[in-house]
Parts: sequence; C-alpha cells; structure tokens
Amino acid sequence: MTARRRVPALGAALLLAVGGVLAACSGAATTTLCHSQSVAVHGGAYTIMNNEWHSAAAQCISTDGSASFTVVNSSIASKHGTPGGYPFIYKGCHWGACTPGSGLPIQVANIHPGTVITSWNTTQPGGSNVYNVAYDIWFNQAPATAGQPDGAELMIWLNHHGHARPAGSLVASNVSIGGHDYQVWLRRSRWNTITYTMTTGTTSVRHLDLQALAADAVSRGYIASSWYLISVEAGFELWHGGAGLATNSFSVNVAGGSNRI
Repeated sequence: MTARRRVPALGAALLLAVGGVLAACSGAATTTLCHSQSVAVHGGAYTIMNNEWHSAAAQCISTDGSASFTVVNSSIASKHGTPGGYPFIYKGCHWGACTPGSGLPIQVANIHPGTVITSWNTTQPGGSNVYNVAYDIWFNQAPATAGQPDGAELMIWLNHHGHARPAGSLVASNVSIGGHDYQVWLRRSRWNTITYTMTTGTTSVRHLDLQALAADAVSRGYIASSWYLISVEAGFELWHGGAGLATNSFSVNVAGGSNRI
C-alpha cells in the first residue's frame, strides 16, 4: 500500500537529533523511537525510522545501533483498508533525508546484474497481527527530490500475515525472477506502485539482486530506464498490532553509483 511517509528533509533532520537525545538520555545502547522519529545506525550507513503515518495509536520500535530494530509495541488497528505505519530501515534518500556515501541515486539504465545487492533477515510473529514484510524501493524522474518521488514505488513482499494485500490489481502470476516466483500487482496514481509478492513466503533473503526486478518492471512499462533509484527501504506495513516483528540484519551494497551523495 502507498501514500505515506511524508517527512520533509528538515523534519527528518530534527527527528535524527531527537533520536540522538533519546539515546544519550537513556545511558544505554538501546534507542526507542516512537511516532515518526528516526536515527542513523551502523556508523551512519543506514537510517531507521518508526514512521507512523496513518494512525494515532501507540507504535514504538527499538534499535541497538546496528542495522536492526524490533517493534516493541503497536496498538495500530487500521479501519481504512490501508496500513497505519511502516517502521523501516533504509539506505539512500527518503524525502530528502539521505544516508551518506550510499552510492545512490543511480540511473536505472546503469543498474546491471550485481549493481544493487541486498540481504534481509526478519522475525515474524503470528497470532492476530496483520502486516506485510516488504521492501519499498523508490524511483524518481530526477536524481534527487525533497518530497514524494515522482517515478515509481517498487515493493517486494517477502511475506504477509492476515488479510493484508497489495495495492491495485493483479497483473501477472507465477513470474520467475532471480530464483523466486512472484505475483505482480500494479497501482497507477501520481506514481506507479509495482508490488512483487513472493508466492512462497519467507523470513529472509540473501544476496537479492534488484536488477532483475527493476528490469522486469521496465519491460512492463512501469519504470523508465531514464529514472533514478534513490532509496532501498525494508520494513513492516502494520494493519493490526505487529509487536515482535524484527529486522535482525539488513544490508544494501551498491556498485557503480553515478551520482553519489
């Protein structure tokens, strides 16, 4: 699902400062983030954000400063058919807030096999929780933006629990890409949302090459080769609950970024 995470660059910078204060005041290695607070982790290579964007219910996550976080509590109970939050970790630029030395943005035409490789390991609770486990990969028509990317949002659902479903309509089934089988969903609005849902859910991926998925979206006419990949995000869209969801480890490696930040 989409239409979320409206955090301007200045606001994100202030929230990063808040996250630092939280860590300093606690006197401990663990930082707790609530509302839409964020904090740089893993030596600044990544940013973690709680990102509660469509709900006023309590939602908080914690991180020990590594590329990992846990949803420690969530009272989200969405009644709008869309998730209420997306706690996530990212590399690149999110609404103008950029991680340094990321290798992004990179033009889609310059993304070759091995250019953008990612791994992600998660913990996924069951029960009455309703959520998905999803990459959110953003493309912009220009190399940078301070707000909503205007190209495309490519989501990769590793798994989901409960009634969560992608935005838009199913356009293809049993699509084999890079050793995984997917269903493909499309939603057209101000930007395209292309969702690749794994037909067999998983808790982790290793050395996932994003080139193959981007190339498939280009071949379908949903992404233009002249656009720019500006961020790789991974997290959990929460419809109901979600406490106990965790990113245990996360990495994105970019080779050959043509417009480094």
